[in-house]
Amino acid sequence: MALKSLPLIALAALCLALPAAAQTDAAPVVELRTSAGAIRIELVPDRAPQTVANFLRLVDSGFYRGLQFHRVVPGFVAQGGGFDAQRDPREPGTTVVNESVGGLGNQRGTIAMARRQDPDSAGAQFYFNLADNAFLDAKGQQPGYTVFGRVVAGMEVVDRIGAAATTDAGGAFTNVPRQPILILEATRVGATGDRAQRQPQ
Repeated sequence: MALKSLPLIALAALCLALPAAAQTDAAPVVELRTSAGAIRIELVPDRAPQTVANFLRLVDSGFYRGLQFHRVVPGFVAQGGGFDAQRDPREPGTTVVNESVGGLGNQRGTIAMARRQDPDSAGAQFYFNLADNAFLDAKGQQPGYTVFGRVVAGMEVVDRIGAAATTDAGGAFTNVPRQPILILEATRVGATGDRAQRQPQ
């Protein structure tokens, strides 16, 4: 009797193990609550693990709270994550290695790291692609700009930010929204395991 029960026990054990296996494929989801509305971003740790880890560390620490989208170029990008409402800089103190080679492309609706000329200089600033910007992708082994997630809800908010009236505020601040668009809060809101089915809107 006990021997006949073994296959059922094994099957039950296998079924119990399936949810845990599914969870290992889960992708973190972060919500940016902005003064223009909420944006949900599904991150891609399988394609940019160090960049995602860096971004989540900053999110969890509250780093992005109160920062603004300081550069908006219609039909190109909406960039933020480095300056507060008074355009005072906020530095993360660390940088992350470039992971663009073999990574995702800079397609509309994706989020990527801004950087200086040094490919490994990205710290906290990010941008949303308002259009397909393939020229920002890696070319062979030549690094581009690391994409680390995609918008899964709130693309209309991203477009609203991208359509904001801008001004030249002097110095390095060009294309600054006339009315500051702030990140009120950045928080993890769970995870999803269907990365392959998600597409930028």
